[in-house]
Amino acid sequence: MIGMLTGRVESVETDTALIDVGGVGYETRMSATDLGRLHAGQDACVFTYLNLSQDSVTLYGFLDRDAKRVFLQLIKVSGIGPKVAQSLLSTMTPSQLARAIADNDAAALAKAPGLGRKGAQKIILELKGSVDLNQSDDASAGNAPYRPTVDAGVEQVVEGLISLGWRQQDAQRAVTEACAENDVPMPLASDDAPRVLRLALARMDRGR
Repeated sequence: MIGMLTGRVESVETDTALIDVGGVGYETRMSATDLGRLHAGQDACVFTYLNLSQDSVTLYGFLDRDAKRVFLQLIKVSGIGPKVAQSLLSTMTPSQLARAIADNDAAALAKAPGLGRKGAQKIILELKGSVDLNQSDDASAGNAPYRPTVDAGVEQVVEGLISLGWRQQDAQRAVTEACAENDVPMPLASDDAPRVLRLALARMDRGR
């Protein structure tokens, strides 16, 4: 697995940079934010993630560890692929992304091309409370680390499903999809919890 490249920037295109490492050119797909910081002839250290799919092999690059860390968390969300994750990083910094997730700001996330409001809600539901900002750009600027809060309503529904015998991972996914598909606002109000529980149960029963 290619985890990092250190070399000279050969060229910068619309969505990729060509990095020359010892005479081998690595075409690396990067966010608009990172590409704006690069120019031909520059020495660069790029953290990378190699994505393998049936149709292609794509190397994604990041100029700092926080961006890569958030990218890896984003692509774990159901329905969120590498292109959308990088689109988010072209729109917001890692700390802005984490703050939007913590504040349930689906509108801010949905501004990223290719995402949409339902995808934004899925990201909030699945990543809230898990985004690591210990080394974010805000922290490096001298501010205290920002720690997202947990959606108590979602936790309540997930715990209810677990008590009925469902696995936590399956329960979390069912709640995420039920809220996104039925436009249930976040954070989840206590009055909405019974409805979401019924919707999530119905989804899980259909999947048996």
